[in-house]
Amino acid sequence: MSELLTQSFRFADPRDLDDLRTFAMRAKTIDDGAIRLQGSGSVLAAYVCVLRPRLLGESTPTILGLRTMGLAETSTVDATVALSAVLDRLARSGADDVELPVPPATVTESWTGVGAPRTGWELIGPLPEAGLRRAAEAGITEVAGIVPSQPGALIVNNARAAVWGRALDDSGLPAGAAFAALTLGFLSDGEQLLYKAGRWFRLSGPRGHVLVRSGSGL
Repeated sequence: MSELLTQSFRFADPRDLDDLRTFAMRAKTIDDGAIRLQGSGSVLAAYVCVLRPRLLGESTPTILGLRTMGLAETSTVDATVALSAVLDRLARSGADDVELPVPPATVTESWTGVGAPRTGWELIGPLPEAGLRRAAEAGITEVAGIVPSQPGALIVNNARAAVWGRALDDSGLPAGAAFAALTLGFLSDGEQLLYKAGRWFRLSGPRGHVLVRSGSGL
């Protein structure tokens, strides 16, 4: 039996398990791929990929969603697993459950090797969420207008790259950050704080974080 079969995350509150379920379900509507579950002390960091370059040399930014939850026990588990496998386990959990067994089968995703810095972030300033919402909704409409009724994967990828890779404002933040914040449920009616560290941007609010690496290449 693999060691991974015995690993699990025990949450401090059943509502944290519900938060993870909602986050994973939203992420699955964007990309039916993987989720990275990384325990760090008494905090679980859950990462999902919203956008990434799929061709060598492509200018598409890498955009990740991050949601953190409190754990009742310290953890050092770091596993990248299929979103569907996590959702399957969450679907079987009860209202008062606080434990998530880690799916035994891990997956390999290129974006998990692209780590955002933990320190060195410089605050650029606040961004009104109403503006982010408008930018995301306009981009969704634009992508839908570009993509034909029965598109191939390359056409969809090129359309998304063109729209979501476009700078949102003078800071250079890609518009895909607004799309990620809206689709993952991070927007409410307030402000998001924008930070930058090297090639990375971080859009942070009470409900989660959007991490963006600008530039080209896988």
